[in-house]
Amino acid sequence: MDVDLSPKLSKKVYGGDGGAYYAWCPNELPMLKEGNIGAAKLHLEKDGFALPRYSDSAKVAYVLQGCGVAGIILPEKEEKVLAIKKGDAIALPFGVTTWWYNKEDTELAILFLGDTSKGHKAGSFTDFFLTGPNGIFTGFSTEFVCRAWDVDEATAKALVGSQKTQGIVKLPPNTKMPEPKKEHYNGMALNCEEAPLDVDIKGGGKVVVLNTKNLPLVGEVGLGADLVRLDGGAMCSPGFSCDSALQVTYIVRGSGRVQVVGVDGKRVLETTVKAGNLFIVPRFFVVSKICDSDGMDWFSIITTPNPIFTHMAGRTSVWKSLSPQVLQAAFNVSPDVEGKFSSKRKAEEIFFPPPK
Repeated sequence: MDVDLSPKLSKKVYGGDGGAYYAWCPNELPMLKEGNIGAAKLHLEKDGFALPRYSDSAKVAYVLQGCGVAGIILPEKEEKVLAIKKGDAIALPFGVTTWWYNKEDTELAILFLGDTSKGHKAGSFTDFFLTGPNGIFTGFSTEFVCRAWDVDEATAKALVGSQKTQGIVKLPPNTKMPEPKKEHYNGMALNCEEAPLDVDIKGGGKVVVLNTKNLPLVGEVGLGADLVRLDGGAMCSPGFSCDSALQVTYIVRGSGRVQVVGVDGKRVLETTVKAGNLFIVPRFFVVSKICDSDGMDWFSIITTPNPIFTHMAGRTSVWKSLSPQVLQAAFNVSPDVEGKFSSKRKAEEIFFPPPK
C-alpha cells in the first residue's frame, strides 16, 4: 500500500466571531478517501451557535473541551436537548438534524468522525443547512416557500433571507435557548471519562469502549469508538482489528511515537504524534504506540459497532495460545530461546508500563 499514512492537522473551512469549523482534507490525508471516513471539528466561542443542519454521513461526536448544549432531532421525533461536556461521546445516525450552542466563557470543541460511504464525497462530510445564506430553502422560489410553509410572501422572504451568516453565528449575550433535560441525555450520549473502565492496567493505561451495550444507538451509526488514556512512558501492544475494520485515531492530549506495519512485514509509518493529529490505520495493519513522559490520550472510531482486536504481545496475545513446539518451529529457535520468550508478559494485557 502506497497511500500516505502520515498524521495530519485539520484546516479551517469557515467561521467568524461565533467560532469556526475545521476539517481534514482527503487530498492531504488520502486514507480518508480510501477508507470512506470523514473527520471534522467544531469550535464555538462564548455565545457561539452552530446553525441547524443535517449531514450525508452517520457520525460519532466527541466533546474535546468545554461544555454546552446540543439539540438533536431524529427523523419524525421530538427535539432532544442535551447538556454536553468534555468526554461526552454522542451517536449521530443518518437523518439526524443537529444544532450546538456554547454559553460559557471556555471554548467548546467537538470532534466528528464518521462514515462517508453513502455521502456525496468520499472522505468528506457534506452538511445541509436549514437556514443562512446557504440554507436549503434559499434554492426554492418564493412561491414554493410560501406554499410549503403556508405563509405570505413578505414572511417567506424574511424567514429565508434574514440570516446573513453561514454556519456559525454569535448570539446576543443572555439569549434564551432551550433548557437541557437529563432524560434526553440517556441513550443519546455517554461520558467516556466517567463510564466504567473496560481496561485498567496500573502504570499502563485505561480504556473505555463505546459499543452497542453502553450506547445502543452506535449500532445505527455503524461505528464503534474508544477513549484510551496511556500513562507516561507506557506502550500500547502491537495489534490489529481482526474483523476488517479501519482504526481512525485522534490524539486528544500528549504526544508519543507510532509505528505501523503492513503487508510483507514492512513498516509503513514511523512518526511522532501530538494533540490535534489524526491518522488512520488500514485494515489488518498492525499499530503500536509508545507515549512520552506526560502520557497520551486518544479517541478512536472503528468502522464496526462491536470491534474485535487481536494483540501481538501481552497475556492475551496470539503467541500465548501457540504451543512451544509451534513457536520453536515458527521462529526457528531453540527451546531455551522459546522459553525465555514465553516466560515474559504473562500478566500485562494490552498496555505495558515503562521499563524500570
